[in-house]
Amino acid sequence: MATQELKLGDKLNEGKTKQIFALPDEPGHVLVQSKDQITAGNAARKDQMEGKAAISNKTTSCVFTLLQQAGIKTAFVRQHSDTAFVADHCEMIPIEWVCRRIATGSFLKRNPGVKEGYRFSPVKMEMFFKDDANNDPQWSEEQLLAASFDLAGLHIGRCEVDIMNRSTVAIFEVLEKAWATQNCTLVDMKIEFGVNVTTKEIVLADVIDNDSWRLWPAGDRSQQKDKQVYRDLKEVTPEAMQMVKRNFEWVAERVTLLLESQVSGRVVVLMGSTSDMAHSEKIRKACSSHGIPCFLRVTSAHKGPDETLRIKAEYEGDDVPTVFVAVAGRSNGLGPVLSGNTAYPVVNCPPITPDWGAQDVWSSLRMPSGLGCTTVLSPDAAAQFCAQIFGLKDHLIWAKLRASMLNTWISLKQADQKLQACSL
Repeated sequence: MATQELKLGDKLNEGKTKQIFALPDEPGHVLVQSKDQITAGNAARKDQMEGKAAISNKTTSCVFTLLQQAGIKTAFVRQHSDTAFVADHCEMIPIEWVCRRIATGSFLKRNPGVKEGYRFSPVKMEMFFKDDANNDPQWSEEQLLAASFDLAGLHIGRCEVDIMNRSTVAIFEVLEKAWATQNCTLVDMKIEFGVNVTTKEIVLADVIDNDSWRLWPAGDRSQQKDKQVYRDLKEVTPEAMQMVKRNFEWVAERVTLLLESQVSGRVVVLMGSTSDMAHSEKIRKACSSHGIPCFLRVTSAHKGPDETLRIKAEYEGDDVPTVFVAVAGRSNGLGPVLSGNTAYPVVNCPPITPDWGAQDVWSSLRMPSGLGCTTVLSPDAAAQFCAQIFGLKDHLIWAKLRASMLNTWISLKQADQKLQACSL
C-alpha cells in the first residue's frame, strides 16, 4: 500500500515480534512495526518467516478496525504500511487476558481430568503475568490487585480490573461471532490492555493477530490455522515453514471478510401523517447508529388501507429482510393492519401525547388474535429492537449492540467509582 513517510523518533520498546517507535510529528502516537519473526515457548523456538510482518499487520489492522467500528475502545489509529500501524501511545498493563470457549492446550495440563473439547458457557477467563523469565505465571485477580500497578497516572484497582475482565469477554464474543460467519470456531484468545497516556483510559492495545488465538475451521482441530501448528512442529524444515505461512495467509485473507456485512436488511417506518415526522426521524437516526438503512413513508390504514397494503407489498417483493415500524397516534390502525397482512416483523412505536396518550396506547397493545406486532414507546428502543432482530444474522450489527452493552456497563462502573471517591 502507498504510504506517507513518517519521521521516527526513539525506539520505545522491542519485543519478539514487533518494535515500537515514537512519532515526533504526532504527539501521543507511536508506530508499531511488525517483524518477520515467529516464536513459541517464550522464544525457546524462533524462526524467520518471510512475509509474516505484513500478514500480522494486516490481521491486526482488520481486527482492530472491526472492534473500533463496533464501538470498543482500542489504541489503533490507522494502518500505515504493509508492515506497520499507528497507535495511541499507551503504558502497557503487564497482563495477558485469556478467554476460552473450548478447553484445549495448556488449560488441560493445568486442569487434569477436563476433557479436550469441553465447552465453557459462559466463557472461561484467565490471566497471566507477563514475565518471560518465569514463563508468564498464571495470576489471580487478588494478585493483580495486590500488585497495585500505577501506569500513566492511573492506579489499577478493582474498577480497572473489572473493566478489563468484562471487556475481554465482549471482545472475544464479537470476534467469535465474526469468525462464525466464515464457519470458523474461535477456540480461545489472548489480549492485552494499556493506559492511553493522553486520556488516561484503559484501551485494548498491543496486537491481535494469528499468534493471539486458536482458530479451528468447522470446529475441527485437525484443520487448525493458528500458531499452534508452528508450536506442534517436531522439526522445523523449509517445507514445514511454508505450511505455517500458508495457514497465516489463509487467516489474513479471511479476516478482511469479517468487515463485510452478511445480511442487507432495512427498517421501513410507516407514519399515519406528516405530524408524526419528528418521531419517525428519531427512529431513522437511531437505526443509522446501528448501521441499518431506514426509509420513511406516509400512509393511513384507516383512510387508505389499499395504499398501505400496496406500500407493504413494495417492500416484500425484493427479497430484502425488512422490519416494519408503525408510527400512528390516536387510534393505531397501521400496526395491526400490517401485522395481519405480512409475515415480516412489525413494531408499533406510537407517539404518545400528554392528553390522550394513556388511552391511545391501548390501540397498540390490545390486538386481535393472530397478530404478533410488539409495542415499544421510545424511538431509540424501537430502533434497538430492530437491530436485535437483524443482529441474529448480521455480526456487524450484533457487534455494535454488544459493544453498547459493554460501554454502558463501564460508564455505570466508573460513575459509581467517582461517587464513592467523592463520599470518602
